[in-house]
Amino acid sequence: MAVNHPAFASGNVAVITGGASGIGYAAAQRFAGMGLKVCIADLPGDRLHRAAAEISPDAMAVACDVSMPEDLHRLEAAARDRFGRVDLLMNNAGIQPGTRLFDPDNWKRTLDVNLWGVIHGSQVFAPGMIAQRTPGLIINTGSKQGITTPPGDPGYNVSKAGVKVFTEALQHQLRNTANCRITAHLLIPGFVFTPLAAQGRTEKPPGAWTADQTVDFMLPRIAAGDFYILCPDNDVPRELDEKRIAWAAGDIIENRPPLSRWHPDWTEKFTASLARELPKQR
Repeated sequence: MAVNHPAFASGNVAVITGGASGIGYAAAQRFAGMGLKVCIADLPGDRLHRAAAEISPDAMAVACDVSMPEDLHRLEAAARDRFGRVDLLMNNAGIQPGTRLFDPDNWKRTLDVNLWGVIHGSQVFAPGMIAQRTPGLIINTGSKQGITTPPGDPGYNVSKAGVKVFTEALQHQLRNTANCRITAHLLIPGFVFTPLAAQGRTEKPPGAWTADQTVDFMLPRIAAGDFYILCPDNDVPRELDEKRIAWAAGDIIENRPPLSRWHPDWTEKFTASLARELPKQR
C-alpha cells in the first residue's frame, strides 16, 4: 500500500497511547513496518512490554496513565530523550466501562482518559512538534458515538463528542500557526473488534472490522489529506453513516426531539428515509 504522507518517512518517530492492544497496537505495528521508530504508551504491566517486543526489537514502551498530565510530560521527555524528536502522535488510549445518566460511577474516569488524555496529550506534544518545523501528524481517536450519540452510554458519548470538538479546534489552530507543518486528524472507527468492544466475545462478529483493517483504511485517508477519517465496517457503509449523521444534525435544523432516531414518534420516519435514500442498504 502506498502511503505518501511525509510524516511516515522511515526513521521518523511515532508515539502511540493505548498502544498495547487494539487499534493502537495495529497502528504501532504498521508504523514500525514502514521504518518508523515507535514508542508505545499504555498502563503498566506485562502486556505493555510484550506488545513492544512483538512490534519491533527497537520499540520503546513507556508506562503511562493518560489521565495524568505528569505522565504525559514524562512520556514526551522519554521519547525525545531516546529518539531526539517526535513526528507522529496518536492519542488513542480509551476506555468504555459503561455509564448511566444519574449514576456517577465511571464518569470521571471515562472523561479523564478519553477526553482529557487527548487534550493533555496534544498540549504536551504539539509545541515541540511545531518547533521542529518538519511535517508531522496528531491523530486523535474519536468515535461515531461522539457524533450520533446513541442512547446507552452517555459518558462515553460525551467524551468522544469532546474529542471531535477539540480536534477540530486543534486543526484550526495548527493551520493558523506560522511555520507549522503539523496537521491534526480525527479517526472515527466503525465497529472494530478490539478488547474495548469485545464485551466478553472471543470471536470477531461478522459485522466488525479488525484493528488492522481500520489502520489500513486510515493511512491512505491521511495521505489524501482527510481530517474526518470516517471508517466503515462490514455492516455499515459510508453512505449509511452519512445518512445517520445528517439525521442527527437534522434534529437541530428541523427542531425535532433530541435523539429522534430512537424517539417513538420518529423512528419509523427515520427508517423510511433510509429506505428511500438507500434502497440497496439494509
